[in-house]
Amino acid sequence: MANKVALAFDLGGTELRGALVESGGHVVAHASAPTMAVAGSEAVIGQIITLAADILAQRPQAEVVGIGVGAPGPLDPKAGIVIAPPTLAGWHDVPLIDILGSHFGLPVRLENDANAAALGEWRFGAGRGTGSMVFVTVSTGIGGGVVAEGHIYHGRRGLAAEIGHMTITGEGERCFCGAIGCFEAVASGTALGRRATALTAPGDGSLLRRLSANGDVSAKHVVDAARAGDVRALELLEAEAKWLGIGFTNLLHLYSPDLIVMGGGLANGFDLLAPMIRTTVGQRAMPAYRDVPIVRAELGARAGLIGAASLILWKGEAGAPLAMTHDENNNGTPERADREASHG
Repeated sequence: MANKVALAFDLGGTELRGALVESGGHVVAHASAPTMAVAGSEAVIGQIITLAADILAQRPQAEVVGIGVGAPGPLDPKAGIVIAPPTLAGWHDVPLIDILGSHFGLPVRLENDANAAALGEWRFGAGRGTGSMVFVTVSTGIGGGVVAEGHIYHGRRGLAAEIGHMTITGEGERCFCGAIGCFEAVASGTALGRRATALTAPGDGSLLRRLSANGDVSAKHVVDAARAGDVRALELLEAEAKWLGIGFTNLLHLYSPDLIVMGGGLANGFDLLAPMIRTTVGQRAMPAYRDVPIVRAELGARAGLIGAASLILWKGEAGAPLAMTHDENNNGTPERADREASHG
């Protein structure tokens, strides 16, 4: 049983990642490609099929027992339908489980990408051993996944914890979703890059523009400049950390987790952001919530793949894993795997 693996996909608006993952959370083969995000669902599903062939060619002897997919919300994990993700053009009620299941002849499980990453971090990363956890991914947008009492919290149609679209201000840029003041619109890596770009000008000699080769400044450029001691970049990160702290305070009050885990591209600057995030939480959260640890994710870009794979590998009888190992990397138990693996 130990050699059984899941084929996992993490479908992002920028990058499509795929991997073969063992039950202990180990990635044994992987590949990626830029997502054809504006080309419509058929083109992207074609990419998934092509990427699968590339990955399987790396491990031709692998016994694949199923496919787990993390995809941008909103989606319905139980029905297996990607509803209308704002980051993928031309996707509307796409029955992804049916399409991939028919093509590969394997069981397929679908989960919100942030929920998949939350599962990965909870089982094998920063959240292992906790009963409840909120995972926040801060990159192009902001996503989240909530593990409550050992289960992913799905809500109606699997739509719960779309935390990037909490309204946290009445001002600012219009969000992808069409609303004003979303957490994502003011605190995502995209928003940070946009503020940095507006604060500088091509050819102004600033470190931010030098790092960006006089193009648009990205969140990564801001973090890199801040590490070099650039005053403007440090100020931008302080403002960013305040927005994150406001959002995290709301999440503490809503879900009262044991832990908040921050992942996504901006987590590369976590050490720079954390002091002001914690200061803001200390100022805004009610006293009972202030001591909840806020930590950086451990699995990086692979969290979603590992979590998506766990939807398959932990789907045995009574929720037990199909290929349970007993090494130090497997911190899950069949009991806690039960409900979210079967979508509640």
